[in-house]
Amino acid sequence: MRRTKEDAEKTRAAILDAAERLFLERGVAHTSLEHIARAAGVTRGAVYWHFQNKADLFNAMLNQVRLPPEQIAEKLSSDPQLSVNSLRDMCILALQNLMQNEQKRQILTILMQRCEVTDELRPAMDRHNQFIQQVVDVFERLLAEAERHGQLHPGISARQAARAVHALLLGLINDLLRDPQCLDPQTDGAAIFDALFRGLIRERA
Repeated sequence: MRRTKEDAEKTRAAILDAAERLFLERGVAHTSLEHIARAAGVTRGAVYWHFQNKADLFNAMLNQVRLPPEQIAEKLSSDPQLSVNSLRDMCILALQNLMQNEQKRQILTILMQRCEVTDELRPAMDRHNQFIQQVVDVFERLLAEAERHGQLHPGISARQAARAVHALLLGLINDLLRDPQCLDPQTDGAAIFDALFRGLIRERA
């Protein structure tokens, strides 16, 4: 029985590895379960034994890593003592973590650049979008606190500032997925985010 369970886990892992590789190469919409079965060296029935359909397989692939929106949302939501400085640091840390984890980069590339939104995959995309909205909401909460203390520059609201921070973070993530050598998350990322926050915040520790 133990051997059978181990074999099943190996088969499941092989299917996930094959799906990740093919989704990255071909795109999600152009990859069928038959393609994945052949690449994994298993039957299509074996794929259906482990996963109900392609959407279930896609979700299982996403669940292998914690993507930046999820990590940032959970961290910023769980600590009421976090400040605007914490927001800047979390953005830089998200970039660093992305560059240190190849699988995370590949899965995020699939999600952001190789995934056409279909009815089948909409629940997974909706989940990702919910985390993104949660991140923006937490950004706005922290920046609203700065606004109440008169720290935001005149002419920009907390909502607008939150969108600016998110847009910069998303843009840098896309750049790093396209070319991991285009910038260093620590030195370049810190300088870029510092420039943004200087334009948003009057005084910052």
